[in-house]
Amino acid sequence: MPIQYSGRCPVCEQDTMFEMRTPKFYRSAQCASCGSWPAQRAFWFAMTSLRPNWRDLAIHESSAGGDPVTSRFLKECRNYIISQYDPDRPGGMMVFDPDKAGGKYIVQDLQKQTFPDGYFDLVVTREVFEHVFDPAAAISEIVRTLKPGGLCLMAVPVANRFKPTQRRARITDGVLEHILPPEYHGNPMSQDGALVTIDWGYDIAPLLTKFSGIHFYSQTFDNRELGIKDEFNQIVIGIKGELPDIT
Repeated sequence: MPIQYSGRCPVCEQDTMFEMRTPKFYRSAQCASCGSWPAQRAFWFAMTSLRPNWRDLAIHESSAGGDPVTSRFLKECRNYIISQYDPDRPGGMMVFDPDKAGGKYIVQDLQKQTFPDGYFDLVVTREVFEHVFDPAAAISEIVRTLKPGGLCLMAVPVANRFKPTQRRARITDGVLEHILPPEYHGNPMSQDGALVTIDWGYDIAPLLTKFSGIHFYSQTFDNRELGIKDEFNQIVIGIKGELPDIT
């Protein structure tokens, strides 16, 4: 018999029941109202806390799938753009595909984007940065496309936790090299999945700060009443602006 408990879902904003579908927390406690997972609720809680005016913002989400978070963005944010990595098409191309979230996407390689400088108020990546080969280039490009004061919000599985971040795969001279046994996650663009290239540790925030030149920090969310109980409920937050002067 699945374990159930009551609470309020931040994503659908409904009093609901959360049901533990598996013994592990990861993606387990699903909302009976919208089907959201704990990590999605952690992301939504962080996003709405930091940017309560999100409906009025220009938002870019990379590699969005058809989940409850994407659905809310599509319904309520008029300036929400989805990009997908599609190596068979040129960067910047708009593709209309009824099988993809929102029915359309813009082709973008996160590591080499075609968006103008200072274009977005908020850039979102969820379960994406464990799949990029060059995180330094990707985060630099994200920061480039952010307006001053803009926010980068990332949900990243911190698989290594207290261990240092470790590469699983790299590309050298055009050749894929597996450092650790191949591991794949779901991919909205391919049934073959997406190769995991990096196992991130809690050092992800200082590494992204080093790569990008802006300040990143990581926050772990844990709130049973909001259904935020998960093995990977860390949200990484970057702000394109100066730190406060408290001297």
